[in-house]
Amino acid sequence: MMPSLRPFARFAIALAALATALTLVLLASGTATWEMNSYADFLRGHFNGTSLSRDGRLSLAPKVDTLFSSGQPVIWAAAQAPDGTIYAATGHRGRVYAIDAAGKSSLLWTAEQPEVFAIAADSKGAVYAGTSPDGKVYRIVNGKAEEYFAPGARYIWSLAVGPDGALYVGTGDQGKIFRVDGPGKGELYYDTGQSHITGLAVDSQGRLLAGSGPNGILYRITAKDQAFVLYDSPLPEIRSIVPMPDGTVYAAALGGSVAKRAQSAAQAAQGMSGGVLPTVTTTITVEAQAGPGGEIKPPESKPQQPAAVAQGSTQSTPVVEVPGVDKSAVYRINPDNTVETLWSSKEENVYDVLPLEKQILFSTDQNGRIYGLGPDLRVTLVTETNEGETTRLLPAEHSILAATGNTGRIFRMGEKPGSTGSYEAPVHDSGTASRWGSLSWRADVPAGCSLAFRTRSGNSAKPDRTWSDWSAPLTQSAASRIISPNARYIQWKVEMAGVAAGSGSTPMLDSVTLAYLPQNSPPVVRSINVTTQAAQTGASKSSAAASSSSSAAYSVTVSDTADASPTSAGTPTQTLTRATSQQINITWQADDPDGDRLLYNVYFRADDQIQWMPLRTNLHDNSLTLDADVLADGKYYFRVVASDREANPPATAREAQLTSAPVLIDNTPPVISIGAVRYSAGAAHIEWEAADAASALRRCEYSLDAGEWVPVEAADGVIDSPREKFALDLKGLTSGEHLLVIRAADSANNTGLAKILLK
Repeated sequence: MMPSLRPFARFAIALAALATALTLVLLASGTATWEMNSYADFLRGHFNGTSLSRDGRLSLAPKVDTLFSSGQPVIWAAAQAPDGTIYAATGHRGRVYAIDAAGKSSLLWTAEQPEVFAIAADSKGAVYAGTSPDGKVYRIVNGKAEEYFAPGARYIWSLAVGPDGALYVGTGDQGKIFRVDGPGKGELYYDTGQSHITGLAVDSQGRLLAGSGPNGILYRITAKDQAFVLYDSPLPEIRSIVPMPDGTVYAAALGGSVAKRAQSAAQAAQGMSGGVLPTVTTTITVEAQAGPGGEIKPPESKPQQPAAVAQGSTQSTPVVEVPGVDKSAVYRINPDNTVETLWSSKEENVYDVLPLEKQILFSTDQNGRIYGLGPDLRVTLVTETNEGETTRLLPAEHSILAATGNTGRIFRMGEKPGSTGSYEAPVHDSGTASRWGSLSWRADVPAGCSLAFRTRSGNSAKPDRTWSDWSAPLTQSAASRIISPNARYIQWKVEMAGVAAGSGSTPMLDSVTLAYLPQNSPPVVRSINVTTQAAQTGASKSSAAASSSSSAAYSVTVSDTADASPTSAGTPTQTLTRATSQQINITWQADDPDGDRLLYNVYFRADDQIQWMPLRTNLHDNSLTLDADVLADGKYYFRVVASDREANPPATAREAQLTSAPVLIDNTPPVISIGAVRYSAGAAHIEWEAADAASALRRCEYSLDAGEWVPVEAADGVIDSPREKFALDLKGLTSGEHLLVIRAADSANNTGLAKILLK
């Protein structure tokens, strides 16, 4: 549509933007950027008179005018008569309006029921309207309405006129389709076994197409009681059906629309009658059977009571929407019955489809958006009506008509861009209070067009009155300094202006980059853990290595003979050494909210010290191992200081610290002092004292003649002091010598030993 920038000009703008971004990075360590440059980025914002192309370019949208405002909450359906008159069916007062091509409107009819969900016009200009929740069809001619058909159903969801003038009526909550050839002359045409007939259309061969819920099945019905399933959608409801002359069928599927409309009808009925809201029960029973050639035959009709609407219970079963799965889709069913999914969404419900010569339009409930789907299946956001939902799309001369809900209006969308429009970006969370830098953008701005950017900021997640006002327009340059107050959240918007409405001239915005410097948050040291672990000393390592390497070359064998090896120089005494010594392992957990790499300094002090002594500095690891021998026995504290100074300038660098709980280091075993030893016949009485210089004793035990260890009770009954006295009576000793070994352990599990030779 618009002439593009010359390659050299676009290249120069790209270089300027890159240079700006590099300058920001060099000038401010920790500078962050929020960049929007793709379709997915821009789609999250709010459009007002602007469009978004599939390659992520913002431009002015086609000019949109309000053709008709009903003053009602929603326009449920709209139909176009041969003379171009538009008939709009509304809720929640059951009104039908007529709107001519110039936008002149008149109230055509007011139903006794609150909702008119379906409307159709035949080739002679007669209008048919289906009312709910007391399902009846009325025929309106020259402004006079007469009851045309009462199917005995609660809801009339859809109407369609056949080429022979027959009227097809889709009902709920029994999922039946009726064919009506005249006033009161209706018969059951097809029973789907579903709960609702949510869409009807007639194809170029006069065959009826029907969509159902809650199983989202699209039927092609060729004659009474004869149907073929064109597609069984994974979504609950087929909402819109558009047959094409070549046999192609477009369909929109979604979830939850019927339940919402039924709820609206029930609430409106309650408001009109002043009675208690009735309860509607929806039962789904699918019993259709496939016959030869894929034909679907309905189940045999069973006698059932007519629906007593006034007294009936109506409990609409809500459709549960599951996050993360598709909630709507647009399908194309080809003439060979193959199916393509042209578009799907996890966030938006699609309501109507309108095929045009060069693209397919469809409407959703996301601010009443209207999308365009080109031959390459690339989606363009054409415009937003800024209403709750766009329920219906109709073709008009050199324009498109869009009916909406929340409020009930009809908009006319032209072919050429409007003269002005704006776009609001989604709110950006910088994570913390931030200093705003510059706003830069890349755009194609033809002569006479303009772009104006504004920003606002605040500290609440959603813009409210606590936010700053929109700033004055930023200058149109490669980078503009943001003047909004420093805060956590920020939002920008762009105001676009073309040369003149309908001229086809529009700015094209490619990308926007916002730079900011987040407030540097201090790191957090969450925990310190000090443990001891066994570690081999250098001597024991050497001894173990030597023993391992020489085990094959040297061994000591003790035999029961007095003969020694002729080459032996003697029998050496084997020394049993302690294989390991203790190490102190200090670990800590720390993190930085900004993701900065942290440096650690580790300090210690004894319980009787005031000054902290450095153990290690400038560590990147979060652990430190020390030989336990470097600290004498006593109580110690350890402190870890974390700093983000490597990632931030000195003036803004932050640090945090944490001090451990007191840690008792005890490397010295208890000392056992043997006291009196007294003998009697076959018995011995032994007294001793155990003492530890650093910690309290925890256990004491003895072993007789290398037997099992046996616990010993302290003289005062509890082993809980650094010094304890013990006494032991051994009875039943045999004559001769006995070896008694006493073992005492302190709180650090250091063990002291003593032996006594009993004779």
